[in-house]
Amino acid sequence: MSSSRKTRRAIASIVLAVFGLVYVSPLFIILINSFKSETYVSASPFSLPTADTWAGLANYMRGIDFYGLLSGVGWTLIITVGSVAAILLLCSMFAWFITRVKNVFTKILYLLCVFSMVVPFQMVMFTLSKTADTLRLDTPWGIIIVYLGFGAGLSVFMFCGFVKGIPIEIEEAAMIDGCSPLRTFFKVVLPIMQPTYITVGILQTMWIWNDFLLPYLVLDRKRYNTISMIIQNMRRGYGIVEMGAIMASLVLAVIPVIILYLFAQKYIIEGVAAGAVKG
Repeated sequence: MSSSRKTRRAIASIVLAVFGLVYVSPLFIILINSFKSETYVSASPFSLPTADTWAGLANYMRGIDFYGLLSGVGWTLIITVGSVAAILLLCSMFAWFITRVKNVFTKILYLLCVFSMVVPFQMVMFTLSKTADTLRLDTPWGIIIVYLGFGAGLSVFMFCGFVKGIPIEIEEAAMIDGCSPLRTFFKVVLPIMQPTYITVGILQTMWIWNDFLLPYLVLDRKRYNTISMIIQNMRRGYGIVEMGAIMASLVLAVIPVIILYLFAQKYIIEGVAAGAVKG
């Protein structure tokens, strides 16, 4: 390797390292402030905790005991798991159907799914809120249907890209052996689609887990609160903001998503690449 090429690689590594530190720095600031006393979070947000500013786990206990953060984690987990499961199963089956059955109707359905990705949420949020109230979707189980609708566009698009690369002869052979369409999907197509399943599942999990606006508009806030909604509730009336509890709650909220992403980032890349190059 020539010296000029080594120099370019070294410069690129330094630049990327700087960008990496810039992106990671907000997480580090939130972490150090979660261990500070309430007064010092706003007074010196960029300084490390000292003996005078150290609050220990008091901020975490405040968020858990006073604001019911654990119940928020529970509702968020139920909504996330239910929504992602519904999106993966129903969108993959729908994508397989509209890819294999080629007619005007399926083409229109595909275009509608793609079009839904470019429609701003602000255009439909008021109508959505009214519709959800009318249909009694203001529960953790009802909002799963809403998430299914909003997550279908990207999911169907990615699943369709992967299904186009699956040789149809495999499915024809299964049907000749006596498999019904449903059995062909679950026994043949679904295992082949595993990379895209993992990719879509991770992307949808990170979106739904961190989402604030959709649960805020749809859920009955007197009975159900997600993590994001509980953190927002820490901004109380008369300008009172419990920054220490907010910092601690943010740490608890982002840890599961970070762990999930670190363990599954290679599958995200593999799944996106598989859906992009096939078909």
